[in-house]
Amino acid sequence: MDDEPLKDWAERHDAAIGRLRAVPVVSGDGPRASHLNPDAPRAIERWNGHMWEPYGFAPDLAEAKAILYPEVSKLSLPGPVPKPLGSGTGKHRKPRAPRPEYGQTQR
Repeated sequence: MDDEPLKDWAERHDAAIGRLRAVPVVSGDGPRASHLNPDAPRAIERWNGHMWEPYGFAPDLAEAKAILYPEVSKLSLPGPVPKPLGSGTGKHRKPRAPRPEYGQTQR
């Protein structure tokens, strides 16, 4: 049989213990994609190896992401922040080769 060895399964299973997820607290058919209700409160749940258990609460999606991904919220860019790109002609692009006029042949 092509079954996964029990040791490999147990390592994969145990690696997920402690994982957090944010579930929107909304009425209706249940939770939907997070971007649909960014201002809805979130229940933070933790995987204990067998089921999701309550872990915390966040008032909106931004706060939930700060709880779920703390290393991203602490990230800062070294040095000055570059200025945003403005409108322009795209001078970084390769210039077009001149096209021959009608009736001229290319050499």
